[in-house]
Amino acid sequence: MRVSGQTDRLASSVVTPDRAVATLTDDVRAGLLSRPRWLPAKYFYDDHGSELFEAICATPEYYPSRAEEALLAAHVGSIVEAASPDHMLELGSGSSRKTRHLLAACDRLGRHPVYWPFDVSAQMMLDAGADLVGRYPWLSVHALIGDYTGGLGRLPLPHSGRRLIVFLGGTLGNFEPAAAIAMLREIAALMRADDRLLLGLDRVKDRGRLEAAYDDAEGVTAAFNRNVLTVINRELDADFPVADYRHRAVFDTEHERIEMRLAAGHDHSVRLGALDTFIDMAAGEEIVTEFSHKFTPASIERLLAAAGLVATAHHEAEGGDYSLVVAGRADADG
Repeated sequence: MRVSGQTDRLASSVVTPDRAVATLTDDVRAGLLSRPRWLPAKYFYDDHGSELFEAICATPEYYPSRAEEALLAAHVGSIVEAASPDHMLELGSGSSRKTRHLLAACDRLGRHPVYWPFDVSAQMMLDAGADLVGRYPWLSVHALIGDYTGGLGRLPLPHSGRRLIVFLGGTLGNFEPAAAIAMLREIAALMRADDRLLLGLDRVKDRGRLEAAYDDAEGVTAAFNRNVLTVINRELDADFPVADYRHRAVFDTEHERIEMRLAAGHDHSVRLGALDTFIDMAAGEEIVTEFSHKFTPASIERLLAAAGLVATAHHEAEGGDYSLVVAGRADADG
């Protein structure tokens, strides 16, 4: 697929999924017509939701984004030098903001990889790619349009050259444990002996700091959480009373995860027009909208091992706030 304005250094391809990817209708039917009620976190990110998330990253309470970026700034040279990538594949690339640290290090070290951002938003990737090829005359960007949870088996990556696979933002923490292992196994299957994975993971810490990070004083995260109901209202002809829902963020110590929830303010019935049905919400009844699992050094090691990976470097923020892990295949020689 070529999009108007693309050049030989900026192109895109649509990635055909290996397996069926659930639609919003599928997920609403599965999640809201059952109890307890739930929704996948990916529906936060319409245009307005993406803007709200950028605002969340700027709040005083939300440390993960700053911690990850500081680790990248401090260690990016050694990461790039050790990986020596010919190709850089980023899962869930978004605006490629943090990836700029990696590309700047590549420029300083004379490494000139092709950058392959992979996300659902073609325009966001092409806008970011146009900026990046303008900054680096050596850089080629090939945007991959699709949902990486649909599988990695049909990526049009060249067979030769070393790969650095980038998976930042603590996004793996949004997966249930079995799904996180499955995702990492898919990544491992894509890797050869000299390829590397760069993985960002948030860490277990004081409950108060964790809950504050997902419930900022300005209410930005609350607006972000409620926005998923706006998405459903718009896309599925529903009538959730969005403002009536209360945002909650709770740390589950047993499962070591933050749970974001929306609690109904009063008894009411919601019409889901596209599904030709109604649901009855009781006052205080909750919809779980996100899990964000947190990790310890031991659980990171177990997670990688279960996927056939092993850490080759582990960079930790001060006080163990956050981890940047470089991993390779456990069965690689040497």
